[in-house]
Amino acid sequence: MDLPGLRPPEEHPLKADPAAQLRLLDLQELDTRADTLSHRLRTLPEIAEQAEAEAEYRTLFDAQRDLAIAVDDLTAEQKRADRDVEQVKARRERDQGRMDAGQVTNPKDLERMTGELESLQRRIATLEDEELEVMERLEETQGKLDDVRRHLDAAKDRAGSAAAARQEKSTALEGELRGVAGEREQVVPDVPADLLALYEKLRASKGGTGAALLRRKECGGCRLTLNQADLAAIVKAPEDDVVRCEECGRILVRTAESGLPSPI
Repeated sequence: MDLPGLRPPEEHPLKADPAAQLRLLDLQELDTRADTLSHRLRTLPEIAEQAEAEAEYRTLFDAQRDLAIAVDDLTAEQKRADRDVEQVKARRERDQGRMDAGQVTNPKDLERMTGELESLQRRIATLEDEELEVMERLEETQGKLDDVRRHLDAAKDRAGSAAAARQEKSTALEGELRGVAGEREQVVPDVPADLLALYEKLRASKGGTGAALLRRKECGGCRLTLNQADLAAIVKAPEDDVVRCEECGRILVRTAESGLPSPI
């Protein structure tokens, strides 16, 4: 029964020329660069800036629409109020003119018309108060609309600037990615298919790192120092054996920097 966390021993370890194993490090370096570039491409600050500005723009656009409708409604209401005031004033002036011209001579008619004129004056005062209240509401709403439109233009400008900066940086990063992909195409043929397949499988399951340099007895993948038993096994392994870290399972590439003791 295998102990948890330990990789079962390989009866027939994978073989690969040491030079091919070294090329695997070049491939890993390129893939790490590509992963870093891809991460930067996905997380450009301009992406969040553009999204925030566009969300603000949509919110302001809706507010502008609602305020514009309110301004139109209040404008129509003010016109109706103006019309009502003018109609009552016209009636008052007509009746006052009749009285001033002496067209009404009957005392009762004069008393009745005097009462009507007073009533019309009170009605005019009420309508003018209502008209003033509508005008104040219209002025306030128009001010809010003007303010929203200023902020709307600013949000549109911010979104456009962020989009342009995002496009510029994305283009540059995509160019770098194409360059790395081109270099990778030059390295892949130097790595045997079976070794490449193992590397790709490990890379997918080990956070992007499938091969690492064994340097000063430390795995470059998990950064753990190998114990003496593991080191002894690696020392005894032929140069063309593809050795693995017993802790993380990644491919370990041996070089003069590995700090391995001489075989007994």
